[in-house]
Amino acid sequence: DWMDRNFFRRLEVAFPIEEKSLRVRVVREALQAYLADNTQAWELQNDGSYRRCTPDGTEPRSAQGELLKELAGAP
Repeated sequence: DWMDRNFFRRLEVAFPIEEKSLRVRVVREALQAYLADNTQAWELQNDGSYRRCTPDGTEPRSAQGELLKELAGAP
């Protein structure tokens, strides 16, 4: 995330992924999980404040938890 606090303590790199199969993989394995996260994510409100996402009757989804399970080979 490109927040000011992160630019002074670490390096952020952005680059195009030109190979179509790799773009599909990045979207499938990373972006979709983070876009579906409803337990560790925050939403920007109209007034500029942030509200923590909650499952609201849907199945809790944690991007980090799902990626860790996938990388560990868990079902």
